[in-house]
Amino acid sequence: MNQDQVKLLLLSIEEPVLDFQVIFSGKKSKKVNGLYKIEEREIILHNKNFANDNLLIYTAIHEYAHHLHNCKNNGLIPARVHTTEFWAIFHDLLEKAEKKKLYSNAYEESKKLNELTNLIREKYIKQNGTLFIELGKYLLKAQSLCDEEGLRFEDYIDRILCIPRLAAKTAIKSFSYNLNPSIGPDNMRFLSNFTNPDDREIAQTSLLTGKSPDLVKMSLRKSEEDPCIRLEKEKNRLIRTIDTLSKRLKTVEIELSKL
Repeated sequence: MNQDQVKLLLLSIEEPVLDFQVIFSGKKSKKVNGLYKIEEREIILHNKNFANDNLLIYTAIHEYAHHLHNCKNNGLIPARVHTTEFWAIFHDLLEKAEKKKLYSNAYEESKKLNELTNLIREKYIKQNGTLFIELGKYLLKAQSLCDEEGLRFEDYIDRILCIPRLAAKTAIKSFSYNLNPSIGPDNMRFLSNFTNPDDREIAQTSLLTGKSPDLVKMSLRKSEEDPCIRLEKEKNRLIRTIDTLSKRLKTVEIELSKL
């Protein structure tokens, strides 16, 4: 494939608001396969890095996700690049490319890797999920016993079991919500934050059908936040961070002057 063909392929997956360019470096890089220059809106691909077009397309889609992320920020440079929103955009593009037969999932084409994937899912993710749910069941029972005997359950968690309260709370919720153990403990922690059972069910079904956690998180946002509001929030976070670091710098300078 040449750079023009790659651009046409990306455009066929999703049309961007802002135009962009695809450039083959003609080089091989040991550091990265590609990069996106935000200000120039250029996707640079080190085309000598790839053994086949499928691998090149994967990297091109990754860098294109950066461009689309940039478009969502009205062409402004985001403070962080690999955010939840970025990964959601990237995974969505991959799904669209797979459905249009423009990209084939290389992870599913390896027989050995598929066998290992099934082993990991069944023996570790699912079994750990089952154990986590059982933990929630017995923690709930321990809570009832503490209540019966006038003991503080929080103190039991802190000093007797010596586990974080948040972990205990999440395990109890996972059992109470009857979550599917196949999604694993980490996704259970994510789903336990949903108070709305319908949203929780939608999220769990999405995870079980192969959607990435980042894609699920973004898809459940009720509405797109106004860009001005999002940027204002980011501005306020940056101001707080700068203020905290400035205060810390002054403290360090004072301590250094005393030495």
